[in-house]
Amino acid sequence: MHLFINATLVLEDSLIHDGYLLEEDGVIKEFGSMPAPPFDGRTIDCNGLYLGPGFVDIHTHGAGGHDYMDGGVEAFVRAAKAHMRFGATTILPTTLSSTDEHLYRAFKDFKAAKAVSNGMPHLPGLHLEGPYFCPKEKGAMEERHLRTPDPGHYMPILEAGEGLIRRWSFAPELPGAYEMADVLKKEGIHLSAAHTCATYDQMLKAVDHGVELLTHFYSAMSTIVRIGGFRVLGVIESGYLIDDLKLEIIADGIHLPPELLRLIYKCKDADSICATTDSMRAAGLPEGPSILGPLEGGTEVIVEDGIAKMPDKTSFAGSVCTTDRMVRTLMKHVGLTLPQAVKASSLLPARFMGLDSLTGSIAVGKQADLLIFDEDIIIRSVYVSGTNTHSATAKEE
Repeated sequence: MHLFINATLVLEDSLIHDGYLLEEDGVIKEFGSMPAPPFDGRTIDCNGLYLGPGFVDIHTHGAGGHDYMDGGVEAFVRAAKAHMRFGATTILPTTLSSTDEHLYRAFKDFKAAKAVSNGMPHLPGLHLEGPYFCPKEKGAMEERHLRTPDPGHYMPILEAGEGLIRRWSFAPELPGAYEMADVLKKEGIHLSAAHTCATYDQMLKAVDHGVELLTHFYSAMSTIVRIGGFRVLGVIESGYLIDDLKLEIIADGIHLPPELLRLIYKCKDADSICATTDSMRAAGLPEGPSILGPLEGGTEVIVEDGIAKMPDKTSFAGSVCTTDRMVRTLMKHVGLTLPQAVKASSLLPARFMGLDSLTGSIAVGKQADLLIFDEDIIIRSVYVSGTNTHSATAKEE
């Protein structure tokens, strides 16, 4: 049980200056303006710092020198804890197109990591990125690992996942993709279009089959082309035109330059846009050589200028963004207020994954997933379900 006092509470659409929050048994029980109610327990004086909801990262491949496909529960746990230091209290560990052996091993490691309760973020499920992608838009994916959807391949994956797959990104225009989408949707899996060459008409059909989100908007997806002289819209235009499609943006300020970030927010309702890191193992580490994907069989990359690049530097190879950086980027380059930027990094990704009844905002009855941070969005303390999991610096009485 904790009572946070003298905090600037970051709510969904506003701030409460000089506020308090009461947490009991890992759940938010009460909050409001000071003075706080009488309390006989642990009091944490925030000294005017911000107290906001923990960030929710629904697309991350790793951090702190570890990838979720390295093999072994230790890498899984260390990657999750590394990301948590920067404010991510809920994470969807993300795989990439790989050998079946690597994928099934990741399932095993994820199950083991979920059993680790000490100092960990919430791990509500996995995000599978691939392997059903269009080779033309493969990005940093290894083409040798790409496939066309086939029940003989995806049904065993679904069975091996044992209900732990929460999100699946794939190219909906591939033969058999709509049929696969129907199967996945019945299992409660959230469907995203990614690494795709789909047309507008194909995306309309994909939405009818349950696709609801565009993975890393603008990256590895089709745009307007001419066919027989006629302009045919692609996935990017579909993201703007189809109201039911939500957008996931890599909010590092590099994958999407500031002007493009502003265009996205100008043309799409802000409540249909969530921030993500799409981070690889180098997130939170100094720049230099790194590896995208598993250590064994992964792709060598170079991290410089705040981003990972392929060795020939002709394309990006995943971000090194952290969740605190997302908030700073949205405030600096888009002009969002602090509550708006926090919402895009917490409540909206939680909502898109059906987790918003549990986390993503300060509300009575939700998990006490909380962050204490300063005006530069430097994370001072992290609480997961009311338990301090990272370097509390606020004064405890």
